[in-house]
Amino acid sequence: MSNPVSSRASGQADDAGRETGKAWGGRFSGVEAELMERFNASIGVDRKLMEVDIAASLVYAQALEGAGVLTGEERLIIADGLRKVREEMSAPDFPFDAGMEDIHMAVEERLTHHVGAVGGKLHTGRSRNDQVSTDERLYLRQATAAVTQGIRRLQSVLVDSAKRHGEVILPGYTHLQQAQPILFAHYALSLFWMLERDLGRVSDSWRRADYLPLGAGALAGSAFPLDREQMARELGFSGITANSLDAVSDRDFLLEALAALAILMMHLSRYCEDLIIWSSVEFGFVELDDAYATGSSMMPQKKNPDSLELVRGKTGRVYGNLMGLLTTMKGVPLTYAKDLQEDKEPVFDSFDTVLDCLEVFAAAWQTMSLRPDRMAGSMADSLLATDLADYLSRRGIPFRQAHHLVGRLVRDTLEAGDRLGELTLSQLQSYSEEFDKDILELLEPGRSLALRNIPGGTGPEAVRSQLMRAREILAAG
Repeated sequence: MSNPVSSRASGQADDAGRETGKAWGGRFSGVEAELMERFNASIGVDRKLMEVDIAASLVYAQALEGAGVLTGEERLIIADGLRKVREEMSAPDFPFDAGMEDIHMAVEERLTHHVGAVGGKLHTGRSRNDQVSTDERLYLRQATAAVTQGIRRLQSVLVDSAKRHGEVILPGYTHLQQAQPILFAHYALSLFWMLERDLGRVSDSWRRADYLPLGAGALAGSAFPLDREQMARELGFSGITANSLDAVSDRDFLLEALAALAILMMHLSRYCEDLIIWSSVEFGFVELDDAYATGSSMMPQKKNPDSLELVRGKTGRVYGNLMGLLTTMKGVPLTYAKDLQEDKEPVFDSFDTVLDCLEVFAAAWQTMSLRPDRMAGSMADSLLATDLADYLSRRGIPFRQAHHLVGRLVRDTLEAGDRLGELTLSQLQSYSEEFDKDILELLEPGRSLALRNIPGGTGPEAVRSQLMRAREILAAG
């Protein structure tokens, strides 16, 4: 009786692995179902990793030469072949199909097409598990850099806006109720500082991803003496992963990046909400440029703030990507499972979405018109009530007592249909003798602002100082 193992090893029987057309086909005696092939394929998504995959493979070929797996000539042949693959796959009409399975197999197939069997040596000691983790980290480096640049561009728009509209006063709100007067420049710069923290979070997410997984193999490390530190240096990583199981199994570096993007989008969405409200007929504080608004197919008078509404809507999309990947990860046992194939689409989509939103939001803000007259005309007299309470506090009345007294004054004024700013000194003194004639000078928004020049406040001097700090940050890069 013949030995099937020795028979196949000798090449005397059909090679079922070759019949499958798969790199992993040696184990299989049957052919993958067409449905399974389509379901299993990720090439439609992960082809976005082509450039970084080839970059990592070029460095890996050098490591294989150093380990004695490749001769110098073989390494040069492979390197030349990889460059040819990169060139042909960069063409917009290159036919990526499901039969290629993923970008790693696609590159390998095209490489062997160009250079022959020697191309099959490239995968020695390497798994798609450590390969994809490397590719994703290289992608993340580029993507986070692009987002930080987008943030900086938006911050520059905000700084310019704050400078151009430095004297515009508008009502500040809490609970969507008028609270105190503020400078529009102060409002614009509030987003600057939120974005500065967003930039820090995005940058931090890369710092924890900045370690090379290559050499981790499928899960247990490579049996070949690869110089991992040299590969890390060649690919620009700060170091190598410390544990092969961790290197191939976790995607926390992607989750952290998605969380940072979600927070960034939350900030943009909140300001979109303000501007959408402010662009309404009822407010009329701002008007979007025609280039970033749309109309109604039925109502001729409409000018809809669709650019801002789309940014607000896409925030939910980015949230969903984060929650989707968290949910995918929660049940994956160590180390690698095919579930992790689902990490790329939410990551790619989130970065693409955020970059688009940063660009559109910056353009919409830069081109919108302010209407200071509407802002000033909307401010209620009661907006200065806090200034009255502060005045009495400076005269020695405990703030809680002053607060109660001014609250009663505001209530009585509203009930009488009077205006706070038109009350006489005698009327004010009927509530407290501590009111003196200088109080009449206080009851206007500009004076209120002038009293709030504490660092970080909305006073003109404080805002100018804040603006100077923001410009220094931008100048530093």
